[in-house]
Amino acid sequence: MTTSAQPNMANRLNRKGATGPLTGVRVLDLSAYIAGPYGCSLLADQGAEVIKIEPPAGDNLRKYPSTLETESRAFLGVNRSKFGVMLDLKNPKDLARLMMLIRTADVLVHNFRPSVAPRLGISHEQLHAINPRLIYCAVSGYGETGPLKEKAGYDQVLQTMTGMCTMQGKKDGPPEILYGSVVDYYAAALVAAGVSSALYERERSGIGQFVGVSLLTAALTMQSARLIWAESEGRDVGRDMRSGGITGLHPTKDGYLYISANTAHFWRALCHKVGLDALADDERFDTVRKRAQQQSVIVPILREALAKKSALEWEAIFGEEVPSSAARSVEDMFDHPQVLAQDMIGQFKHPVVGNYRGLKRTIQFSRTPGPEAFTAPTLGQHNDAVLDESDPTKNKP
Repeated sequence: MTTSAQPNMANRLNRKGATGPLTGVRVLDLSAYIAGPYGCSLLADQGAEVIKIEPPAGDNLRKYPSTLETESRAFLGVNRSKFGVMLDLKNPKDLARLMMLIRTADVLVHNFRPSVAPRLGISHEQLHAINPRLIYCAVSGYGETGPLKEKAGYDQVLQTMTGMCTMQGKKDGPPEILYGSVVDYYAAALVAAGVSSALYERERSGIGQFVGVSLLTAALTMQSARLIWAESEGRDVGRDMRSGGITGLHPTKDGYLYISANTAHFWRALCHKVGLDALADDERFDTVRKRAQQQSVIVPILREALAKKSALEWEAIFGEEVPSSAARSVEDMFDHPQVLAQDMIGQFKHPVVGNYRGLKRTIQFSRTPGPEAFTAPTLGQHNDAVLDESDPTKNKP
């Protein structure tokens, strides 16, 4: 059974390099911002041919503040390895061009609100009639049903709604945002996983299906260890998973150091490395629970010892014996030996921005490592190549 809607169409736009697990799969990315687009980039990392379709105004992420003069850093990072097409879906001719692409596609991803897709003529039911094998993935803020289904959803709105900000805040302090679009990126992982599973099932049934991912689901799924409420518990029961005690960030002579020493082995190694062996043998601190209860006693002692060296020095001293890390900036990651050893950073050449370094690899596959990553497209960059290839009137011998 072939994987694409039309057989013999693998690598239609000639991605360079080795094949990946999803080589031959064509994905139409009509989504904007982060969750849907980055989910599609994760599919592209695995070899899928992803065509990003934008309106004439472009993806709103292109307009995000950036220290780059000519393009949004966020857009470049979220949309790697895609071919770019510009279509106005309110224009009948462009809508017809989209329908030609849909006939050749395996997957379509969008993040329109539930009522918008039917108005545009691209609901799941409408497209299933055109291409029954299509995997149709809708990314929404709150899901396809319920009183909030038409409400616009954004990462930090869902963080605030679902308790993440309240949990992030300090005790007796105000709620705090988790920066880095964590809900969006987790939703992106759900998009890639859900689409891949639907493609696998299609190999058995031969029929596509609807895949729904919401930011609400992502935000709650991230908190599954907290989202447990026993029948006998009240609202005020502690549901946080923070270890307390010495686990956390600590100041040093120069910089901050994160330490995780919850097990008896790591706790004893930590005490030995910082010269506090007596603490390891003290019955008051011999369990995680006790150390959490006695943190006002042991944390000042530990920090006095840590003040003798820098965070980087302690990181080297602890090595593999104590889980720890000096607090770094993201810029340090571009040349970190472990990142380089994993071959995660690539060199890109953008037609407007020029040369830059960025993430190129997310999952390792031994036999099908996937094609070369390439830069996010400029608006409408591949219109001619994509639309001409998909127009049957322009491919006759």
